[in-house]
Amino acid sequence: MNLKRRCGTLAHMLRKGFSHASVALYHLTVDVIWLLGSFLQSRSALAAENLFLRKQLSLYRERQVRPHRATDATRLTMILVARLFDWREALLTVRPETFIGWHRRGFSLFWRWKSRRIGRPRIPKDLRGLILAMARDNPSWGQARIAAELFVKLGIQVSPRTIQKYLLKDPNGGRRRRDPSQRWMTFVRNHAQAMLACDFFVSVTARFQVVYVFVIMEIGTRRLVHFNVTAHPKAAWTLQQFREAIDGQEGYRFLVHDRDSIYSQELDLAVRAMGVRVLKTPFRSPQANSYCERLIGSLRRDCLDFLIPMSESQLRRIVKDWQIHYNQARPHSSLGPGLPEPRPGLPIAPQKDRHQIPERYRVTAKPILGGLHHEYQLEKMVA
Repeated sequence: MNLKRRCGTLAHMLRKGFSHASVALYHLTVDVIWLLGSFLQSRSALAAENLFLRKQLSLYRERQVRPHRATDATRLTMILVARLFDWREALLTVRPETFIGWHRRGFSLFWRWKSRRIGRPRIPKDLRGLILAMARDNPSWGQARIAAELFVKLGIQVSPRTIQKYLLKDPNGGRRRRDPSQRWMTFVRNHAQAMLACDFFVSVTARFQVVYVFVIMEIGTRRLVHFNVTAHPKAAWTLQQFREAIDGQEGYRFLVHDRDSIYSQELDLAVRAMGVRVLKTPFRSPQANSYCERLIGSLRRDCLDFLIPMSESQLRRIVKDWQIHYNQARPHSSLGPGLPEPRPGLPIAPQKDRHQIPERYRVTAKPILGGLHHEYQLEKMVA
């Protein structure tokens, strides 16, 4: 509704401005025609007409009749006609300083038009957007680096000074400050091979018992390193899970977890003593632990959404079977696709004819989780 109202107001303003300019141009044309017609009159007729008009103006002044406000066309006509005679003796309707002010205002508008800036045209809008996107995505880049990137990689020649004009501005109105820090996801990708992530989620048994499932994954390989199930999670129990998952031989350097109260200060100190630095995600930012959130989502969609565990022990067995399937047989798109812990002989090299099964081989299927999933493999046929 506000957008429609604004559009209507803008259209009304445009129509009003156009009509005002049209009326001013009409009156100015009439005045010019009248002036040209006066050249055809005799000198005595013009003198008599001027005397008659002066008498009329004197009557208006005696009766103190307030004249209407002069329009733009009237002002322009009076300024142009004033060049042809001594206007100071004939000026009655306005004061001399007002008439001089009109002249100065007209000259100011004329000089502004004459002195308008004429330079190089602006670069295309899509290129300006690309420059701003490159500045946002690469905080450590300056105008020279962006100009070089455009020239070398895209063949677009833009001066660094031109790029500087379009760089992002800070809230205070100054030029964008260079920020050498990297983004969180960039840091995670650069250290994925040495980084663990963990989180809790809940599952409900057939008796409506709430059970907590704790998972620890390796971000680089997407491998589910460790999990466990409990109905009463505590900091001491959680620390024991870290001790079972981290033995110091894998070279893990970072551990990502949220700010849940179960991750106590004593727990973080004990994890640091294992040689692993704790990285806490910001408040209410599950995307900062997106890899573990995705793992939990896969566990739910692939397994727990189709099964109702009868007890805590059965839930542990179900998740254990899914862990083996997830690590050794479930392809991951982010790995190529690939497998976190491939079995011997996997992955198989692509076939020469990619739409046919190799000769003397057949495809076998192995049911997982009672037939909820199947694992397929090639098996050599017996001669």
